[in-house]
Amino acid sequence: MDRIQLPADPIFEVVAAAAAELGVEAYVIGGFVRDLVLKRPSKDIDVVCVGDGIELAELVSQKLKHKPKVSVFKHFGTAMLRAGDWEVEFVGARKESYREHSRKPEVETGTLEDDLKRRDFTINALGISLNRHNYGELVDRFNGLGDMKKKIIRTPLDPDITFSDDPLRMMRAIRFASQLGFDIAPETFDAIIDNKDRIRIVSQERITDELNKIVLSPAPSYGFKLLFASGLLHLIFPKMVELHGVESIKGNSHKDNFYHTLQVLDNVAQVSDDLWLRWSAILHDIAKPDTKRYHEKVGWTFHGHEEKGARMVPKLFKDLKLPLNEHMKFVQKLVRLHLRPIALVKETVTDSAIRRLLFEAGDDIDALMKLCRADITSKNDSKVKRYLQNFDKVERRLVEVEESDKLRNFQPVITGEIIMETFGLKPSKTVGELKEVLTEAILEGKVKNEFNEAYTYLLKVGEEKGLEVVKTLSETEKGE
Repeated sequence: MDRIQLPADPIFEVVAAAAAELGVEAYVIGGFVRDLVLKRPSKDIDVVCVGDGIELAELVSQKLKHKPKVSVFKHFGTAMLRAGDWEVEFVGARKESYREHSRKPEVETGTLEDDLKRRDFTINALGISLNRHNYGELVDRFNGLGDMKKKIIRTPLDPDITFSDDPLRMMRAIRFASQLGFDIAPETFDAIIDNKDRIRIVSQERITDELNKIVLSPAPSYGFKLLFASGLLHLIFPKMVELHGVESIKGNSHKDNFYHTLQVLDNVAQVSDDLWLRWSAILHDIAKPDTKRYHEKVGWTFHGHEEKGARMVPKLFKDLKLPLNEHMKFVQKLVRLHLRPIALVKETVTDSAIRRLLFEAGDDIDALMKLCRADITSKNDSKVKRYLQNFDKVERRLVEVEESDKLRNFQPVITGEIIMETFGLKPSKTVGELKEVLTEAILEGKVKNEFNEAYTYLLKVGEEKGLEVVKTLSETEKGE
């Protein structure tokens, strides 16, 4: 039998000693074993005992020097404690049965064999013995080690039953394939296709949790291609599926925006682990199907897709149960602005255009530039190289103008309160118009964002509008 070298940490010996004292068998099982074999980092340890998992956890706590608190979940028959950097969960071996309209199993006490059978994939149905007579011995009843070597995702039992019982496992199969770069066994993938409609009984939160893990994969396009090929993507994210396909009129075709989006996503993944920047890549062209038009003279256009796409972001986030907070606003901003740097590349870059981009992007300018670089996906290598070199120029100008004008997240020094006090105004449309005129003047470089120069300009604009000055403020009075 294969033996696996456990990490040099006292937690494993302590669990072994506690199990021996209670007269029960104990095994480290599941994802920890998989990651240990694959040499992936892991801090979660699952311990299965053929007996009372909660009793074992409590004795382990007593034997550890720091006597960690044991969190008990009686309904599930599990207990959890922290030991150093490890989070250790204990459960008694069990077997499960499912009802048709629920992915929540009925659980009863079982053998180690029963517990391994209920695991989703063979690579997760591995155990390492913590028993004195065979400590460190690998328990591998379904050839999970062989599947790991072959880089295959496969279910221990009939995949139709596995996925029908718990349809979230279809998402997990694709997630593991995407994270690990594994293939899904043909019969397993066929079962995903056959059972895809069962995903409807799974909560959106659980689906999106798996989807986010796919998005965070090293090359997330692989996971999305599997979702598409299985038909799952059509059910969980139909708006993305609408990007798929090429339409031709009179020999003029547009590119397939689905595969373009996946390429942009992979490009972003090479330079950033930020989940929300990756979601910006997924959604940057999401409105192209709604804005697609064909014109005899210019061919295919997608005018306004960036603005329409930005307006779609809140509903898409709500439907996917993604957070409706600053992360959503970040994605919305990048979708709205993703064409702006590209437009600068195509023309003489004016300071005014640079100022406006800095003003609108604020602290997200670096993320925006990463997205825009990723968006260059032409098959013409010289064209890509030329565009990226032009982006280098734009980024240099961004740095120069930012250092000179400090416009990243700038606020005009003349506030609405100063405008109202100067002209004796109440909150009104006129105040907003004056603020807008000042902002435009600063962005155009007509005046500096400094009090004296900007205030003098305000007085001039007010005079042109026929406003009467009721109080002239000095720079020292502006903060009072």
